[in-house]
Amino acid sequence: MKKTFGLIFFVFSIALFAQKTSCPQNFVYSKNVPNTFDAKRLARLDTTLQQLVDNGTIPHALTFVAQHGKVVHNKAFGWRDIENKTPLENNDYFRMASQTKAITVVALLTLFEEGKILLDDPIKKYIPEFSSPQVITSFSKLDSSYNTRPATMDITIRHLLTHTSGISYGSNEVRKIYDKMGIPISALYTLENKKLGDIIKILAKCPLEHNPGEKFSYGMSIDVLGYLIEVVSGKPIDQYFKERIFDPLGMNNTCFYLPDNKSNRMVTLYQKNNSTALIKNPSEIFQTYPYSGAKTFFSTGAGLSGTIEDYAKFCQMILNEGEFNGHRILGRKTIEMMRKNAVGDLRGDIGFGLAFDDFREKYSYKSIASEGSLRWGGMFGTDYIIDPKEDLILLFYINLQPNNSGTDFKVLFHNLVYQALK
Repeated sequence: MKKTFGLIFFVFSIALFAQKTSCPQNFVYSKNVPNTFDAKRLARLDTTLQQLVDNGTIPHALTFVAQHGKVVHNKAFGWRDIENKTPLENNDYFRMASQTKAITVVALLTLFEEGKILLDDPIKKYIPEFSSPQVITSFSKLDSSYNTRPATMDITIRHLLTHTSGISYGSNEVRKIYDKMGIPISALYTLENKKLGDIIKILAKCPLEHNPGEKFSYGMSIDVLGYLIEVVSGKPIDQYFKERIFDPLGMNNTCFYLPDNKSNRMVTLYQKNNSTALIKNPSEIFQTYPYSGAKTFFSTGAGLSGTIEDYAKFCQMILNEGEFNGHRILGRKTIEMMRKNAVGDLRGDIGFGLAFDDFREKYSYKSIASEGSLRWGGMFGTDYIIDPKEDLILLFYINLQPNNSGTDFKVLFHNLVYQALK
């Protein structure tokens, strides 16, 4: 009897361990809210988002929340196109902007795992145009001329990953230098016939804002990494993304430029005018870059567009420690390395890993999300959190830029999701 009981307990323990350590390879949809969430409390999310649409505060909103691979909330609110009264749908395309960065980092780390690069390699080893980095010391407003001095060290791949390279999006004087040199607006988008490598070689001639490793300066470092991937792999970056990330994960609706038969699925980009009414964002390039122009510039820092479920697959892969859809993209220890704070206190309380905000202990009191959560988003309003402690991913998509409503919608979304957890 004792042997039988011991055998049963052993089998039960093994089954429980397998259940705890297994990772969902697809999303499970159900009409019912999983029992880990309070359905009545979760309904506050629906009420709030619908009210924001109804009173004209936001044009639309799209949610995706999954825990243990079970979809908790995936709903569309508002309009893809207000003027034509086209309702938003779950499979519509959004401008993801800087959510592109984490995908680029994962692509780079596949080369790291293959032994083709080391993170402390100087970037000049692969892109010789970065052989003599210079730091700006003075700038003339009259003719945009400037003076520099040599940087104290070379830029490494790690500097680029952590936005400590000194390469920014061009604040103040440096932005004027970028404009003069012909670098696209914020190095994000262009409708002209330009290629990533051409732009990066121009960027290499521009001054740094500070010595590598000295400060956290968010910017074009990840675009440099995109070109590095092309150099090392010998493949165009869009092809590399497709082969190494999109196809294995089943991300069939993520791309730099929408095919013609899907361009009508792109949501309209809105902003508030002076009377706080919603109007189309007047920037032609922001409005049309995902489906118009030469379609030759692949911004690996901000160029992707896609559906929310596609990016949820990417987030679940990170949560699963590198695997989803039956395919392993990165090893468990590489994901672990990505999650570690890599910038010390250069950003204040919040940390930053190799692709995301790190809600480390010093910062976690500021958010309802768990300590150790990872977060990032995009300029046009998209946002996501990956929470290993709760085995939870949550994504909020909107295309509203600028947001001058006075409300941080991503934080509002976080709060409404987490308060419903049992």
